Amino acid sequence: MDTVTIIHLINAILMMAVPIALAIYFVRKWTLSWRFWFVGGATFVLSQVGHIPFNTLMTMLLNNTSLAALSAQNAMYFNAAFLGLSAGLFEELFRFGMYRWWLKDARSWRKAVVAGAGHGGAEAIILGGLALLAFFQFTAMRNVDLSTLYTGKTLVTAQAQVSAYWSATWYDSLLGAVERFFTIVVQISFSVIVLQAIIRRKWGWVVLAILYHALVDASALIVMNLTNAYWTEGLVGIFALVSLVIILVLRRPEPEQTVSTVQMDTPVARLDAPELTSEQLDNTKFN
Repeated sequence: MDTVTIIHLINAILMMAVPIALAIYFVRKWTLSWRFWFVGGATFVLSQVGHIPFNTLMTMLLNNTSLAALSAQNAMYFNAAFLGLSAGLFEELFRFGMYRWWLKDARSWRKAVVAGAGHGGAEAIILGGLALLAFFQFTAMRNVDLSTLYTGKTLVTAQAQVSAYWSATWYDSLLGAVERFFTIVVQISFSVIVLQAIIRRKWGWVVLAILYHALVDASALIVMNLTNAYWTEGLVGIFALVSLVIILVLRRPEPEQTVSTVQMDTPVARLDAPELTSEQLDNTKFN
């Protein structure tokens, strides 16, 4: 197996292994239940059940309106803003619902971190699985005459994709794993921000999480369209640093565990000894 093949395989494995390793670290370090991580991951999956069909439907509707007449650049900005806002709305509202109904006992910073790691981890594992599937597909197509499988424009597209995949540098091939690590940090910050809406009873925190989510996604899409993957990942890395600061700033002392103790001044029931007669006392003496 050559170096390029190994790097592509490592990238897909890292995309799935890193979130699992982080989960193991957090759960063991803080002795928390895995339930917080799994519910966080399930929340991401459920949010996409509504998010993906919504985006598909809105794309169909918008293509039939005057928005379709926008210039390519304006359409790009509009799509980035729309996709970023829809992602923020679906994921952060579902995250709020997670705290409100599914994780009613998640009211501490550590539990929010684990739930956020589950949310971002599920996304990373799913994308890592898709990257692994793509690896097997491109490996199978690597030494195959594609003209026996495709024709016309489809053939040209397939040849270009296979060529681009196997000609990528090792650092290009690892960008997926790097991006997932950055994204998990950002997802944890969303989780910590939304928790503030629960413990402080202010909806403004949910709005803040939605807008921050939209900003991250929209900015990444715009930079990707205007520049290249390196600038995009650099921007996501900056957002990861900002998110880390947010996570640390919003850290609060963990609630103390209540331990049941007996108060020193608690009255203790007194057992009164029966009075002994003189005859009984005499019987206790040694003869």
